Amino acid sequence: MRVVAGEAKGRPLKAVPGNGTRPTTDKVKEAIFSMIGPFFDGGVALDLFAGTGGLAIESLSRGAERAIFVDADAKSIEVIRANVKATGFEQQAEVYRNDAERALKVLAKRDTAFDLVFLDPPYRMKNGDELLLRMEASNLLQPGAVIVLEYESSYEYPEAFGSFNLRRKAVYGETAVSIYDWEPQKDAKAQEAAAEEDSEV
Repeated sequence: MRVVAGEAKGRPLKAVPGNGTRPTTDKVKEAIFSMIGPFFDGGVALDLFAGTGGLAIESLSRGAERAIFVDADAKSIEVIRANVKATGFEQQAEVYRNDAERALKVLAKRDTAFDLVFLDPPYRMKNGDELLLRMEASNLLQPGAVIVLEYESSYEYPEAFGSFNLRRKAVYGETAVSIYDWEPQKDAKAQEAAAEEDSEV
């Protein structure tokens, strides 16, 4: 694994020992960033099941200003810290050992909102949409935020939920990637339009 593009292009990334994590391959990573970027002009990223940290590190390399990495596994946290240091992004990174739900509660108290969210939970977990709705309810997203949700390709997430709307879905073998846009203003305008139509009937 390596950083695909940007400031740290070509830097190798450590993998987490054992079979507990499923790192996003360089090929899939390149495809993801071609869909959502490929480069950024600042912004804050959250990698909620960070594993090796490869996705948020890639976003930093491509211009994101800051990134928060969260993982519940101690080995992953060690690897993320090593990878952040190896790529030179220590000053722009915060790394926390916590599970996803508790991390969101902590982040909600910090008045932080994210422009870019990476969700790559273990395949046994099918609650990516629930976690995103929790982020929405906790004001953890900037208007226009982009979400990258990775999951088992045999599973289907809805095209729309809350103020999240599917921009694109791609399948790479056993891995599916759905890109969602969070558009609360559009959702509010649609509700207003619907209310006006109802009042005219």
